[in-house]
Amino acid sequence: MKTDKLNQVKTNLLQNEPHLSPYATLSKDAIRLYDHGEKDDIRPAFYHDIDRIIHALSYTRYLDKTQVFSFKTNDHISKRIVHVQLVSKIARTIARALSLNEDLTEAIALGHDIGHTPIGHVGEAILNDISQEVLKEYFGHNFQSVRTYMELEKGGKGNNLTIQVLDGIMCHNGEMLDPCYRPQEKTKETFLEEYRKSYTDLSIAKKIRPMTLEGCVVRISDLIGYLGRDIEDAIRLGVLKRTDLPTSITEVLGNNNRDIVNTIIQDIIENSLDKPYIQMSKPVFNAMKELKKFNYEHIYNKANTEEEIEQLRKQFRYLFDTYVNDLKTQNKKSEIYTVFLNYKHESYRKNNSIERIVIDFIAGMTDAYFMECYELRK
Repeated sequence: MKTDKLNQVKTNLLQNEPHLSPYATLSKDAIRLYDHGEKDDIRPAFYHDIDRIIHALSYTRYLDKTQVFSFKTNDHISKRIVHVQLVSKIARTIARALSLNEDLTEAIALGHDIGHTPIGHVGEAILNDISQEVLKEYFGHNFQSVRTYMELEKGGKGNNLTIQVLDGIMCHNGEMLDPCYRPQEKTKETFLEEYRKSYTDLSIAKKIRPMTLEGCVVRISDLIGYLGRDIEDAIRLGVLKRTDLPTSITEVLGNNNRDIVNTIIQDIIENSLDKPYIQMSKPVFNAMKELKKFNYEHIYNKANTEEEIEQLRKQFRYLFDTYVNDLKTQNKKSEIYTVFLNYKHESYRKNNSIERIVIDFIAGMTDAYFMECYELRK
């Protein structure tokens, strides 16, 4: 039984909730993935999820997963952990301004990219090709993030996060820019159905939307978090010059990350306050759409040469085939045993195919560990 002091602390942690927007998600409405009869805690459910996310082993690996530029020695180029922190700050700024649940927003933001592969989006595309070939399933980092928290962490038991956080992570896809973001009402069963179907039905993956307004905030914040920052990285590396940015974009958003972020955040707040949706003005939306297209043409599509991509395909495939063979021959000296399977519960081994286990292992690697394993086993 809690002492009166601890009860007061819990009350204090929730003191802002009566003043939240009627469209905010309250902590009392949190739905845990599993009801394990967990001990009561002074932390509200979404606040607790933040702790579970940042203490997870997968969170530590953010430190050495790259964002766009994977083989650069410049220490000032963004890595995945920087992007995640930027998204969290942007999303919490919008959430606070709109009187939404900051704890839920932060939890989704901090966990949204945990399933990203080594070597950025190129690695994800390659692993997706392998997954479709051997499992007849799509691989997406947002779904792998959910899988990490549901089925991989804590030896395969998962972190038992709330459905609202898991759903926000699943639906965070910042690659898909919309003029308006409206939450879709869901149950736990609806979320799980979307999650399972997304592996084999690409249309599900493209049309899913968050069940909370906080999830919608993170979705647009993901885009805000990388558009301007990636430009700064590209300029720093000499990939483009600031003067290359079209005036049709810069006259609306600005020509540097600070102005771009500030302009979009203020526009969203102005157009979304006291509304059950997240929306931008037409000029800002059109400028963001143009900037996203510009970034793809001048940054993302040029971040790796065709020769580099082909070499990465060979490396991913070689490691995949190597680890499949290690599992089939029960090579217990292999790193897939010594750093991965030996720390998983027997249920994980029984419930997953060899190919699925290997994909989980490779997806969780950092860039440096991926290259180390390739050099070790080639």
